[in-house]
Amino acid sequence: MPLPVPRVAKLAGAAALDLLFPRQCHGCGAKPEEERFLCWECRADADFIGAPYCSQCGDPVPGHIDHEYLCSFCSRHKPAFDLARSAVRYRGLVGEAIRNIKYGCATWLIPDLVDLLEACMATHYDLLPVDAVCYVPLYPVRERARGFNQAQWLATELVARRKLPRPRPFLRRIKDTGTQTRLTASQRMANVTGVFEVNRSHAIRGQRLLLVDDVMTTGATVNECARVLKRAGAASVHVITVARG
Repeated sequence: MPLPVPRVAKLAGAAALDLLFPRQCHGCGAKPEEERFLCWECRADADFIGAPYCSQCGDPVPGHIDHEYLCSFCSRHKPAFDLARSAVRYRGLVGEAIRNIKYGCATWLIPDLVDLLEACMATHYDLLPVDAVCYVPLYPVRERARGFNQAQWLATELVARRKLPRPRPFLRRIKDTGTQTRLTASQRMANVTGVFEVNRSHAIRGQRLLLVDDVMTTGATVNECARVLKRAGAASVHVITVARG
């Protein structure tokens, strides 16, 4: 059976670009497979998250645990989101790729990261009913300076692959929190309080939402997003991120 014309054109265009500008793996410099910028060997070196991990926030823990485990943070502070899951740890090549996308506009790496998101989705949320998909917004000034919101781009490609509802801008960020890199977990929680608002033009009540972001560190940002969405009537909020800090 012949390939559809758009697919043929896409493959021909990719082949032509490979001739003019040969692709190299972002990690090792070898020629990667398919239309990607991370080879299989470098992807295999990523620190994939597996059990044991917190049953709610998905934060992995060392050692052996043979029962459902709730981390101390989730025990002390009941999260607003229903579950959160991440594909890999925020380190090594994946961490570098995320930083290059955010601060170096290396948007060609987005499909490689969505491969990880898609695998995470298949592992943890394959049977999850999703009415709508949303993403963590950037502060408008920051998004204009960057030229894009990486969380929105990740969500857009993920829904196309998984045939989910198109991502919706349910949230807007009304305050610029700045970098939270050096803040403790409690400081991050305080820093994001009151930062997000719901776009009232969108119907959220009763919706089962999938919230997408690139990195989850303490979970303060996605938790505040989930809190605002739940307050607006969302039935559930499940979080998925590429990496966990």
